[in-house]
Amino acid sequence: MKKKIYQRSIELTNGPLTSGMIRSFAQSSLSRRVIPNYIKTYKIPTADIENPLESFPTLHDFFIRTLKAESRPVGDVPVVSPVDGKIEVFGDLHEGIRFLVKNQQYSLADLLGNAALADSYQNGKYIVLYLSPADYHRIHSPASGKVLKQYVLGKKSYPVNGAGLRYGKAPISGNYRLITELETQSANLLVVKVGAMFVNSIQLTNSRESWEKGEEVAYFSFGSTVVLFFEENHIEFSSNVRAGERIKVGEALAHMV
Repeated sequence: MKKKIYQRSIELTNGPLTSGMIRSFAQSSLSRRVIPNYIKTYKIPTADIENPLESFPTLHDFFIRTLKAESRPVGDVPVVSPVDGKIEVFGDLHEGIRFLVKNQQYSLADLLGNAALADSYQNGKYIVLYLSPADYHRIHSPASGKVLKQYVLGKKSYPVNGAGLRYGKAPISGNYRLITELETQSANLLVVKVGAMFVNSIQLTNSRESWEKGEEVAYFSFGSTVVLFFEENHIEFSSNVRAGERIKVGEALAHMV
């Protein structure tokens, strides 16, 4: 019952009109006035923000703020965190190409919209990284490699916070999402950027054919989720990777084996 009520309430509020209103306000000069309260409410640290707080003309500009380069050093391991966020879950894919998040089982084939691509990651590993509205919203490359594929799926998005992952209509595989496959020296990996409710905005900032580990490649508007997938028998997660813990851009995520 709780799940049905939650889904129904989201359906009633999650439409083009609501999304447009939120986007318009966040990008208006009026929204600038709420930035100090937003920082206070979410307890956002400001010391590592690159530009002065008074320089942001809108709330949206603050959402997509950049940070001082030295505040996010890039580790020397092959795979690093692409975002600041919370590690929701990580581990092995189940039943070949299925993964579990908040007791919801997902099919990698549904997420990718490509069964053949999903099959190439059979029995591999995955990790889900959640960005809250308070987090730094820029996305960086988790590894150095060649961009093999990049495409968009989905039109509408549900919340990807704890309640959304538990009660929503499979938000990870159903939401608007931008999928990138990288070919590294050791193996391929997938970087799946999942849009959040109301504002399906995933803006690419790097359109080159290859990515360097740690460089910026895109940004989210509002909170969202990044899911990484790895081929079988190619990586082991770093010792600092623990469910429920926070991680920052550039911190160690996985070693190649």
